[in-house]
Amino acid sequence: MSESFSKLMDKLYMLAMWVAGVSLLVMTIVIPIGIFSRYVLNQGESWPEPVAILCMVTFTFIGAAVGYRAGSHIAVNMLTDRLPAALQRASARLVDLMMLLITGLMFWYSYWLCLDLWDQPVAEFPLLTSGETYLPLPIGSAVLILFVIERLLFGSQEHRPVVLIGNHG
Repeated sequence: MSESFSKLMDKLYMLAMWVAGVSLLVMTIVIPIGIFSRYVLNQGESWPEPVAILCMVTFTFIGAAVGYRAGSHIAVNMLTDRLPAALQRASARLVDLMMLLITGLMFWYSYWLCLDLWDQPVAEFPLLTSGETYLPLPIGSAVLILFVIERLLFGSQEHRPVVLIGNHG
């Protein structure tokens, strides 16, 4: 069970990494288009800003899940590094449980936010509704919840080959 679950999480991790990466790429392409259009062509387009914001939100929430699984998030270990091994493990478990609680709350509230705003149009970008633009929040939270559960059940996944891609140590 643990190996099949971790393989599934590996696939989810790669998908999330690609989504975050493509979002970052699109954002870096769209912003200069908006600047060029406004200051060179003297014709401000309405779509680059909402697209860039959507990409930033996607990159942030999906990328946070990727960073958590890879263990590349910011951590201050000054206190925990000085604790005995048993207390280090206990504090790590407490952090993961708190992470699960906070991420669960993020999922809950972002789900209802999307639902409440689902039919509200975005004036600058009429292809999407406000609820659709907030979808990266509950999706990223759900992915993060799965990664937190994986860490709680099977420990850190930083050593998995798929997580080590591009890590030169």
